[in-house]
Amino acid sequence: MPIEKIILHMPHNKIIFNTAIPASLAGKRLDQALSALFPEYSRAKLQEWIKAGYVKVENKILISRNKVFAGQKIEIIAEITIQETAEPQQIALNIIYEDNDIIVVNKPVGLIVHPGAGQKANTLLNALLYHAPELAKLPRAGIIHRIDKDTSGLLIIAKNLEAHTKLVAAMQERKIKREYEAVVYGEIAAGSTIDAPIGRHRIKRTAMAVTDAGKPAITHFRILEHFRDFTYIKLNLETGRTHQIRVHMAHIHHPIVGDQTYSKLKIPKNSSEELQNYLHHFKRQALHAKKLTLVHPKNNKILEFEAPLPSDMVELLSILRKS
Repeated sequence: MPIEKIILHMPHNKIIFNTAIPASLAGKRLDQALSALFPEYSRAKLQEWIKAGYVKVENKILISRNKVFAGQKIEIIAEITIQETAEPQQIALNIIYEDNDIIVVNKPVGLIVHPGAGQKANTLLNALLYHAPELAKLPRAGIIHRIDKDTSGLLIIAKNLEAHTKLVAAMQERKIKREYEAVVYGEIAAGSTIDAPIGRHRIKRTAMAVTDAGKPAITHFRILEHFRDFTYIKLNLETGRTHQIRVHMAHIHHPIVGDQTYSKLKIPKNSSEELQNYLHHFKRQALHAKKLTLVHPKNNKILEFEAPLPSDMVELLSILRKS
C-alpha cells in the first residue's frame, strides 16, 4: 500500500504527518517502523518524539518497543527545534539552482554530506549553514537525501519547513527521480532490475550487504556503452538504501570501478599501460548522481536538473574507448 503523508498544519515550530503502517512493517517495533518510514530522521530523534508523546498510533501514545500492525493510523505532531550544532563553515558550493524554497547542489567527490562520529566539520552541512543560516532550524539542515563521500552529483536541500515536509513525503512516495551513471567491472549484455533487500553487514558493521533481513531495495539499470572488460551504465533508484547501487552491483558480480569497500582492484589481461596506471590511481567509486527530477514543493512545477560527469570519470571513459 502506498505511504500517505498529509500536511495538516504547519506552524513555524511543528511538523505534522499522518500515515499508515504498510504490511511490510507489520510486527515491527514502533521505533523501527518509524525509522523505515522516515529515514531522514535519526532513530534517536524518533525515539525522542515517541517518549515525548508526539507520536500517536490509533490515537494512543505508545512506547518505542510496542509492536505495530498493518493499516494502523499514525499521527506525528513533533516540535521542531534547532537541530544542528555544527559550525557554519565557508566552503565553496556548486549550486545548480536556488530559490526561496530549495537548493540543488552538485556535490564534489570527497565532501561528506553530514557530520558523523569521525567528521564533525568540513561537510556539506557545515557549508550549507554558512550559505543559509536559517537551515539550522530544519532537520539535518534541510538535507533530504545523501550520497556517499566519494560519489559525486546532485542533492536537493529544503530551505523551510513546508518545503522540507513536502519533499520528504515526495521522496517516501518515490516521486523524486534520481538517475546515476557508473562504470562497472565486466561486460553486461543488457539492462536489468536488481530486487534484493539490503541491511547491515553481519561482520563488517560499517558496510552494507544483501541480506534476507534487510529492507527492500530495487535498482534499475540499462547499458550506455560496452567496453572490453567494463560497462558504462545508467541507473535509477526505486528505493534509497545506504550504499544501494554499490551493494547491488557487487551482488551481481559487476562492482563499480574504484569502489574501495565492495570490490578489489582488477586489471584485465592485455589492458593498455595507460588503463593500468589509471585504474591503480582511481581510488573512488566511479559513480555520479547525474539527474534529479522533482515537483517543486511550492509552485508544483516539474523541475529537472543535470550535472555533468566529473573530470576523472570523463578521463576513465576516454581511456576505455581507446583500449
